[in-house]
Order: sequence, then C-alpha cells, then structure tokens
Amino acid sequence: MFTLSGFADEISSDLETQVSVLKELNIDYLELRGLWDKNVLDLTEEEIERVKSKLDEASVSVSAIGSPVGKIGIEEDFEKHIDRFERALYLAGRFNADYIRIFSYYIPEKGEPEEYRDEVLRRMRIKTEMAEDYGKILLHENEREIYGDVPVRCREILETIRSDNLRAIFDPANFIAVGVQPYPDAYEELKEYIEYLHIKDAKFGGEVEIKPAGEGDGRIGKTLKELKESGFDGFLSLEPHLSIAGRKKGFSGPEAFEVAAKCLKEVIEEAGGRYK
Repeated sequence: MFTLSGFADEISSDLETQVSVLKELNIDYLELRGLWDKNVLDLTEEEIERVKSKLDEASVSVSAIGSPVGKIGIEEDFEKHIDRFERALYLAGRFNADYIRIFSYYIPEKGEPEEYRDEVLRRMRIKTEMAEDYGKILLHENEREIYGDVPVRCREILETIRSDNLRAIFDPANFIAVGVQPYPDAYEELKEYIEYLHIKDAKFGGEVEIKPAGEGDGRIGKTLKELKESGFDGFLSLEPHLSIAGRKKGFSGPEAFEVAAKCLKEVIEEAGGRYK
C-alpha cells in the first residue's frame, strides 16, 4: 500500500492552512520543507515546538525532512554545509522522521560531471556515515544540473556508497527535465534503490511543462503498477509545482494542490493500487 505525503509549503507558507488542507484531503503526512517563508533548517526552537504541537494535535506526521542539503555548487565550502546537514539530522530526530532529502551538488556550467565524481562521492560518503550514526536514511533526489541528475549517475552514487542509509527518491518530472524517459528507462536503472517518490508529472519539450500525475509524459501509472507488484509500500510525496517550478522554489496553492492530490489518487486506483 502506498502512503500519501506532500510538500505542504506548496499549499501555503502558513502552518494552519497546510494542516487544514492536508486533513481535508485525508493525507496524514507531510514532507517538511518550509514554513512562514523560512526553510525548515532555519526554524527556531520555539517554532519547532509550535510545529510539533500543531502536528500532534492534528495527528499529522513528518515523512521526511525536505532539506536543501547538497543543493549548492560542488566547489562551494563543504564544511559550512556540513553544519546545515547536522541541523537536518537534528530535525529528523525532533520530528521522528526516518528520512532526509538531499542532493548531489550542482556542477559548474562549463564543467563535466566526471571531473567532480570523486569529490561528489567523498561528500556523499561523509554524510551517509553521519546518517548511519544517527539512524536516519538519506534520500538522494534526482535534480536537473546536479551530479545525480541522470539515472546512470544516480546509480553510480548509490552503488559506490552502497549503504542502507542512502537510498533514492524517484522524481519522474525531474528526469523529464533532463530528457530521460522516467519509465521504463530511469525506473529500470534504479528500481532496486527506490525508497520514496516525489509526485509531479511533466511534458517533454523545449521548456518542460509541469503537470499533475497522469497528465504528462512520466508514465507514473506504469511506474506505480510496477512498484505495487514488487511489494513497494513507501511514501508518495506530492510536489506539484503547478504555479511556480523554479530552481529554488516550488508552489501550487491550495486549489492546485487539491487537484494534484485528486489526480494522484486516480492514477493509483487505475494502477490497481491502494493508498492511505
């Protein structure tokens, strides 16, 4: 059975609105990325307590810390970034979340990914070892222009480090953004490592057009059918990006988020799956 979650900051920056819409949609989890126009890593202790209290009151849990860790240039200072990563580990503990979303660093515009392979792997290995110490699982997201933006390099990271504490997020729209067919191409390359999905669809073309699940070229229904048959029982996290789909920000609004949730539920049902 699939478990629904979502980036609630795509609904609103306001905590009350986020929780209200999730409950209306019968979604009991959120991927915690931002509140009150602040990144989750920048929340104060007082704000953390406020969030925990509201989520507990509403019986909403955190599926993952949607951190921006690794979403910097590979040539930027790693030591400062490790401080941010430690904050993500701390927050995962505070919110009883097993997962932390991470990235594998932007490659310089004129650089070749292979030139930075060793440094990417060094950084990813350090973070994975830290996650092992904390008992948390890192989820590498395929993102355009980072080292792991195409399936072969995503697999290279996961295969080389080979840890139960480093797994893959499968984001169909992000594969389309780099010209890769999510299913079957990316799926077949990564299926043994897929732990979690970010749900947004897209159309191939010069400028990638983001769509709700089932309305793009991502073949999300086929992917979910394969996952169901393989026994997958993880999270499907809505990240619709239906109003804003930028490098540093995605937003949908309450109405568009509801449309995205409805479309995902329909795709799951058409694939013969169940969700909670």
